[in-house]
Amino acid sequence: MTAYNSTSTAILEPPVTPATPPVTPATLPSHRPDDRKLSVLGVEITDVTTQRAIELLEEMIGQYHGRTRRVFFVNAHTLNLAAADVEYRHVLRAADCVFGDGTGVRWASYLQGTSVRDNLVGTDLVPSLFRETAGRGYSYFLLGSDQQTISRAARHAQDQFPGWVQAGCHHGYLTTAELTARAIRRINRARPDVLLVGMGNPRQERWIHTHQHELHVPVCMAVGGLFGYWAGDIQRAPVWLRRGGAEWLGILLQQPHKARRYLLGNPLFLMRILREAWISRRRASC
Repeated sequence: MTAYNSTSTAILEPPVTPATPPVTPATLPSHRPDDRKLSVLGVEITDVTTQRAIELLEEMIGQYHGRTRRVFFVNAHTLNLAAADVEYRHVLRAADCVFGDGTGVRWASYLQGTSVRDNLVGTDLVPSLFRETAGRGYSYFLLGSDQQTISRAARHAQDQFPGWVQAGCHHGYLTTAELTARAIRRINRARPDVLLVGMGNPRQERWIHTHQHELHVPVCMAVGGLFGYWAGDIQRAPVWLRRGGAEWLGILLQQPHKARRYLLGNPLFLMRILREAWISRRRASC
């Protein structure tokens, strides 16, 4: 986990323009006038309903012409990492689609005078995609976690989503170039429509960004801890807690090692978006 800077001025410093080459904004498969964008700490988020997100993902699959589409999910923790790391922010900005996940994105939206259309957390969106598009001949591949966890997650997915074909699975401990190349060859031989990559932030997004040109997959999605839920290692928070915007508390109770991420990271994120909103309003008034 990236350590937070203890210097107060660094904590509140807004993101600067990346020193990396300029990002060419990705175009959604079939842009609609009501497809909305929301910029939070230098990262552009696609703000759409769950149904529209599923449509976009299916269009990405259907419009594959050799270029892998990258789909990421950002929450307060992800955006904190991006605010402190120019290179990682560039990776997120280069994605084809970034969905907003969690209360932090809702806070940022509220400070900009709007409200997000849906909470597009990958733990919910992936199952919704699989169920809504079942029976259409699509397939998926799971990459991430250790061998035991990914095997349990794969069995769960096969049971829960019979309308999609499971093309294979592979652990995420790709510690050498040879292991990585072997995994990519296996994925490409399986020819899945969707590759789900669960390695945690920021590793999973960096991995997809680095290897996108080697992959022969229409859509790669960075899904964070999804495999842990599917494997039964962690349970979803109760619905009432999720609706109240406190799913992070349910995670914290089961994974106390993430205390720094939430107990320090959430106030840090709030300070950052408050500063961003203040700067934006000040500029608008000039």
